[in-house]
Amino acid sequence: MCRHIASIGAPIPLGELLVAPAHGLFRQSWAPRRQRNGTVNADGFGVGWYADGDPVPARYRRAGPIWADLSFADLARVVRAGAFLAAVRDATVAGADGEAAAAPFASGPWLFSHNGAAGGWPGSLAPLARTLPTAELLSLEARCDSALLWALVLRRLRDGDELGQALGDTVREAASAAPDSRFNFLLTDGLAIAATAWGDSLWWLADPGRRVVVASEPYDDDPRWCEVPDRTLLIATRTDVLLSPLKESPA
Repeated sequence: MCRHIASIGAPIPLGELLVAPAHGLFRQSWAPRRQRNGTVNADGFGVGWYADGDPVPARYRRAGPIWADLSFADLARVVRAGAFLAAVRDATVAGADGEAAAAPFASGPWLFSHNGAAGGWPGSLAPLARTLPTAELLSLEARCDSALLWALVLRRLRDGDELGQALGDTVREAASAAPDSRFNFLLTDGLAIAATAWGDSLWWLADPGRRVVVASEPYDDDPRWCEVPDRTLLIATRTDVLLSPLKESPA
């Protein structure tokens, strides 16, 4: 149960979308408007962004609430990026792994966040965990459902899957193993954004050719915000937004 946001477009200060808006991610950490499970996202936060000419994103993460970090507002005011992903966390298991469990998770050019929870964790996803190489299981960044789900997505990305296929196939597989779950995923490589709506809110806002934003909920009351239907995969670039239904895998 978290809130997250990703954006791609012309470089802007991170704070322009995360802190400045009346209902931005900073405020969503204690007063989300559309969160269906939980009310306070105080168990960590993080932001990952892409510097010009560097395909590997930088990250800034902390274990505590975003409002308690006295440096974040300054960092967000001066750091500029064309693409970034940020999240605030309401932990499924309070205190588990601290900063290591805070999104975004990262590897190579990718940033990933999970808003939701795997029902029956950890036993429900154990069969999926066993499909991963032992080395990848031992190198999980945290002992939480989001870290395992990221490892499953990452395995597909490394095998050559596109962003949307990696997310869609992982959601269907995980939902089959743990039906009573919420799997809102957010993934970017700095050029495109892929996201899933599966059990919680997801919205997008586009200024074609200039910027696209995908978020758990709108950061303002702009009427151009569009809600993503549940059980849907979203793929967005600066010029296009594509929505496709996500069907559950046959039992």
